[in-house]
Parts: sequence; structure tokens; C-alpha cells
Amino acid sequence: MVKQNWKQELFPFKSNYINLNNSDNNPIQQHYIDEGEGEVIVMLHGNPTWSFYYRNLIKDLKKTHRVIVPDHIGCGLSDKPQDYKYILKNHIDNIESLLLNLKIKKINLIVHDWGGAIGFGLLQRNNINAHKIVILNTAAFTSTYIPPLIKLCKTPFLGEKLIRLFNGFAGPATILATKRKLNKLEKEGYLFPYNNYKNRIATSRFVEDIPMTKDHPSYSVLKDIEDHLPNINCPKLFLWGKKDFCFNDNFLTRWQEIYPKDKYCFYENAGHYVIEDEPIKTLNEIKLFL
Repeated sequence: MVKQNWKQELFPFKSNYINLNNSDNNPIQQHYIDEGEGEVIVMLHGNPTWSFYYRNLIKDLKKTHRVIVPDHIGCGLSDKPQDYKYILKNHIDNIESLLLNLKIKKINLIVHDWGGAIGFGLLQRNNINAHKIVILNTAAFTSTYIPPLIKLCKTPFLGEKLIRLFNGFAGPATILATKRKLNKLEKEGYLFPYNNYKNRIATSRFVEDIPMTKDHPSYSVLKDIEDHLPNINCPKLFLWGKKDFCFNDNFLTRWQEIYPKDKYCFYENAGHYVIEDEPIKTLNEIKLFL
């Protein structure tokens, strides 16, 4: 057995699993971290990360809270079915199923990247309510802007080959998503779940599921989430890396239009993985906020 040094040193958490049903009723397993006791914090990752992204927050916040961090289907240590519909609605359904199975209805929420749309989509429903929300470089609304690299990976046929054959999404992200250089173990941790063609299916499907036009299957779902945003009145904390190649100031401006009265913290030298570039400052802000 290959020794996974990154796991022992950086991700020493117990794995938990819940069985979910695929569209053909075949069971699939969703992996999640469940650490600590007290008021619940749910952390939702994006693409191409997984619960590993939140490892430092988990280690600290589990001392005072119950911290639940799932891996979306196809990501991290969750199953990676090849015939699954990797669409926004299904990701929201899965998080809702997990929390209801754990009998959790009131949460603090931390979201990043795709976790924004999934998390705010969860709150659009009546089963889960948020006490407070921490928002890290993400979006939960429609947009006509798409970064050039994402646009390339979204190109029909070519994009899937780049992502699945050459790891052309998760691989470059370990370089482009941070301003500081990730060390060897950190890179190993991020890339571990996406080590072959089959295991990269979700990183490809998430890109395909970005709805740029009204006829896209997930456009109406995202538009409903966007329309519901003004109704979410709980306190929000924005921690925003200003050197993000993906979620740039276009997205930040839109958030400020929707939530002008909430708190915004800007990190001028942080990239898309903002809590990697500013681990101490972001953690302190989150602890103060919660």
C-alpha cells in the first residue's frame, strides 16, 4: 500500500459515508467529514477541490463547533459514477439529503466556488436554514462572463479531453488558484482524488454545467437561486481574494449590489483559494464572525 503522507499530516480526519440513490436507483456513496460538537458549520467546496480545501478550518473550528464537510458526488473521496447526472439540482439534493439524514436543519454555512450556488440553492428550500454565512470567492447567480481558461475547458469535446486525459483543470489549479506556492504534500492532497480518466469525470462535468445561456439545463435552477438571494437576510461575511483568475471583481460587484450592508474583507495578494493564501487572517475573521 502506498503511504499517503499528505493524509497523515494534513487531513487526519475520520471518513463518513452516506448512501444516496443514483437515477437508476443504484446506491452511490457520498463521503463527508463530521468532527466536533456544538453549533453546526457546513462547508461546501467547489471544482476542482474537495473537503481537503477546508482542512485547516476543520482542525480549528471543530474545537468549538460540529463541522460537517461533504465531498460532492464525483469529488474527493465520494463515489465517481460514470453514468450520473452531474447537474446543479442533484448536488443540492445530495447536501439536503445528507443534512436531513443527520437531522440537521439549522446551520452556519461556508461556501467556495461551486459551493456558492449549491449552498444558496440549499437555503432556497424550506428544510434547511442558515444562522450565518461565510462566502469565499464564489457566485450564486447567472453571469455572461467566463474566464478564458474555463471557456477553453468548456469547449465541446476538446474540454473533456483536456480535463480527463491530461488533468487540465485540477492540475493547473494547484498553480493558478493561489499566489503562494503550494508545497508537495498540499498538491498531492488536492490531486489525489483525480488521478485517472474515470476519477476526473466530475471536474469535467462541473465545467460543462456552467450555464451560460438560457437553454442550458441548469440555467433555470441557477436563476431561481439568484432571484431568491435578496430573501436570505442572515448575517454574511465575505472573504475575497482579489487576485482570483476566475471569480474576479465582476462577481464581487454583483455580490455588493445584492448584499450592500454585509461585511467584506479583501485580500489584495490572495487568489481563488483565498484560505490557502491567507490562512490565519481568514480563520480569525471567521471565528470572530461566528
